[in-house]
Amino acid sequence: MTLPPDHDGGALDDRGARDDTPATAAELDARLSAARYISDPATSLALWLALRMGRPLLIEGPAGVGKTDLARAAAEGLGRGLIRLQCYEGLDEAKALYEWDYAKQMLYTQLLRDAVAKEIAGAASLAAAARAIAGSEASFFSEHFLIARPLLAALRSAAPVVLLIDEVDRADPEFEAFLLEVLSDMQVTIPELGTIRAAHPPLVLLTTNATREMTEALRRRCLHAFLDYPPPSREVAILKVALPGIEPRLAAQIVAFVGALRAMDLRKSPAISETIDWARALLLLGKRAVTPELARDTLGVLLKHQSDRGDAEAKLGALVRAAEHAGADEPVT
Repeated sequence: MTLPPDHDGGALDDRGARDDTPATAAELDARLSAARYISDPATSLALWLALRMGRPLLIEGPAGVGKTDLARAAAEGLGRGLIRLQCYEGLDEAKALYEWDYAKQMLYTQLLRDAVAKEIAGAASLAAAARAIAGSEASFFSEHFLIARPLLAALRSAAPVVLLIDEVDRADPEFEAFLLEVLSDMQVTIPELGTIRAAHPPLVLLTTNATREMTEALRRRCLHAFLDYPPPSREVAILKVALPGIEPRLAAQIVAFVGALRAMDLRKSPAISETIDWARALLLLGKRAVTPELARDTLGVLLKHQSDRGDAEAKLGALVRAAEHAGADEPVT
């Protein structure tokens, strides 16, 4: 996992036309590495199977372990665009699927009022006038007035894309039920237009931090992967990708210190992105080793709750000793 670049949550990120599906999970893993994402074999295999089987992939795990960035790396490695739907409480289909451009409809109504007047000329009653313009009504609910949101944009894309449905557990259960048609059939139904099927089915990745349990209906439609905090060797490799040139001894100390923090009973354990932030902070300060004073002064980069900082400061000696032990066998350059 590496720090993802900033990108628009719902926009299509066009990275080119190349979309040759990897022949093996190992080849996909290599592409993820080239996209600056250090995966593990089980995750790469689950992603490859989802790609080859045309099934969505539900990715679970604690916050900050690289679930969202996996979608970014998959899009880059496959040469696909990335469309992201950020979920939240109250999200509905108007924000996720489509909505009608009512302002444009009203504008066209004003511009075409003379034509409408001709159609209802001679109508003897309001009901007759309504019947007279019924045939024209459909033209105001055509694709010309349709605003495609992330789900519809992914299905209508002229080239295959990666569709990221991020933090789906934050959405309401009703929205989760709404997703089932997309996940099972790669299609959506718009009452005014009918059923729209994907010309190029997207690779769908759903992430969850387990703030609530996903329904069995959603789980049945997805393959599953669980991402946890990486082992020290992989987290060191992540640091080296994110911060080329970092000294091996400092990288090992940073990872050991953060790992010891995660073993504590904290309100919020440091994420991988915060490990990278802390490493960057130490490099900016010109430091080459973790010391008690340095750790105490920079704990705010890793821990975001005062109670967690108090608990960590009480065990700072043991935390630094763990870091020093991890870095003892690494060369000093």
